[in-house]
Amino acid sequence: MIKKIFFAAILLLTGQLVRSQVRALTETGDEVILYENRTWTYVNDSVTAMHEIKVNDTDFRKSKNSTFLVKSKKLNIGIWIDPEKWNFTKNSTNEAAEFQFQKKDEDLYALMVSEKMQIPVESLKQIALQNARNAAPDARIVHEEYRNVNGIKVLMMQMIGTIQGIKFTYCGYYYSNPNGTVQLLTYTSQNLYDHYQKDIETFLNGFVEL
Repeated sequence: MIKKIFFAAILLLTGQLVRSQVRALTETGDEVILYENRTWTYVNDSVTAMHEIKVNDTDFRKSKNSTFLVKSKKLNIGIWIDPEKWNFTKNSTNEAAEFQFQKKDEDLYALMVSEKMQIPVESLKQIALQNARNAAPDARIVHEEYRNVNGIKVLMMQMIGTIQGIKFTYCGYYYSNPNGTVQLLTYTSQNLYDHYQKDIETFLNGFVEL
């Protein structure tokens, strides 16, 4: 049951990169973005947030135990996984998500979402947050930073939110190049995030450009 809710939630999160939004002016002259779920944000807050993302100087590399390469058929990217710890399947329920992953017999899940449209990562951040709020109106970013992962610059972003009373944590890498855009997302319940944090880091750091 929990797995089904997790998966339904992540499909909403990653479903359509660009959703409709409306810009409006408040009575004090501030410009805001109105979302479909009746939440809103200041336009200037969104723009400011784009320029405050710090760079982590650590050089992130794949684990030596990540020996199996899962390759995208859409883009020139892939992810090295530890086949002793992770199962994966081609995802037939969501066209944008090529692969679905699960830590074997555990409540930690992941998706590789790929699209052929190139989107600036700064814009992708705002789109991902907006889509998250369509699934969980209280969704918010709790950590973000740029990282160098196996020689490429990605945006790492961690979000939390509540869906059907269950508190979720999403943690993923966002990347775009001239061939398209990738979201590599892990997700689990908030109470399990600390327990799985090392597994999440190891999984995400298998991400490579081919």
